[in-house]
Amino acid sequence: MKFCILGEDNRSVKLREIYKDKQVEMKEADVIVCPIPFSKDGININNEKIKIEELIKIAGKDKIIISGAIKSEIKQKFNENEIKFYDLMEYEEFSVMNAVATSEGAIKKAIEMTDYTINGSNVLILGFGRIGKILAHNLSGFGANIYCEARKKKDIALIKSMGYNDVGLEELDNILPKIDIIFNTIPSMMLDRNRLDMLKENVCIIDLASVPGGVDFEYAASKNLNTCWYLAIPSKDSPYSAALYIKETIDNILGEGDNGREN
Repeated sequence: MKFCILGEDNRSVKLREIYKDKQVEMKEADVIVCPIPFSKDGININNEKIKIEELIKIAGKDKIIISGAIKSEIKQKFNENEIKFYDLMEYEEFSVMNAVATSEGAIKKAIEMTDYTINGSNVLILGFGRIGKILAHNLSGFGANIYCEARKKKDIALIKSMGYNDVGLEELDNILPKIDIIFNTIPSMMLDRNRLDMLKENVCIIDLASVPGGVDFEYAASKNLNTCWYLAIPSKDSPYSAALYIKETIDNILGEGDNGREN
């Protein structure tokens, strides 16, 4: 098969290097691999000057489109035009490895943003999904005092069983004043003005959540809080590994044939 790799982020650049012997122009390709996320505005392909409508015309019914985090309305448009496509984020193996890279990059960022060690620090993770779980596991190796916020009873039970401090949403305000580092993974306003006022002056806040994020950054800036909205971490901090995760998942998808999870 021949591949066309779109995107100008580091992950896409590395992926083109991996596929260099099979890399062709769009019109010649069997598979068109697009950036992750596929589109931010619903009109253009992310990090490209190509419009989605243009891609649909080029792809036709013969080519396969592979990307990640494809919005539902775009998937509907693909289906209406009988475009064969796959969303990488719907594959557990890719999502887990992507979370591993995100976790490592988030910890690296925390080290860069602080003048104190993670060891012995009170670290709060908001949300206990894939990233939250892997982040807690990795932080435990640094000797952090880990607090994990979750709402589901099964997650609370898992947090307890893993030896972390469980924090229900109703308990969050009580523990915020003693936290040194916060990682947010929830795309909903978790740290509003009231909660930001509860934090230490030297707290470090890293928001890993997709749009709209979970921090009132404007108010945080007015208080001179140490904050960062850190997105697309695999592409920034480990682009080669991120590209390999994409290739491995693509190999699995194309190897599954009619049994694949085509949308």
